[in-house]
Amino acid sequence: MKVGADIEAVCGRCGEVWHVIVAIAGGEIAKVECKQCGRLHRYRQIGGRRPAARTATRTRKVNAKARTAGPLVEADPSRPLKIYRSSDCYAIGDRIEHPRFGAGVVDRVAGPEKVQVFFPDGHRLLVHGRGTRRS
Repeated sequence: MKVGADIEAVCGRCGEVWHVIVAIAGGEIAKVECKQCGRLHRYRQIGGRRPAARTATRTRKVNAKARTAGPLVEADPSRPLKIYRSSDCYAIGDRIEHPRFGAGVVDRVAGPEKVQVFFPDGHRLLVHGRGTRRS
């Protein structure tokens, strides 16, 4: 293997496997660049294990279950479809249009700046109310 060669690796951001080697240290691949999203990250072999410090197995399992379940709240067609912006605030039942995930409905408010939204491909946790002043 040499720098600039194609290799299969796992991208944590987009899940793609096709990468380009950008750094080799001590005869082993150190960094790769994802061909899909352009992210530079450590080389993660397909089927290999992540280092223990970066493992969040329970969180991944919970998120996987949430993505496969249906919506917790039915969409209210009388509400207008809002374009998603992290600076806007959303309430349960709001319909939003996300540039990447498409149309969805807000299922729950997960925190002061987080909402869970159900999209056709499953649930996603999104930020909201960023930059708004709280009294």
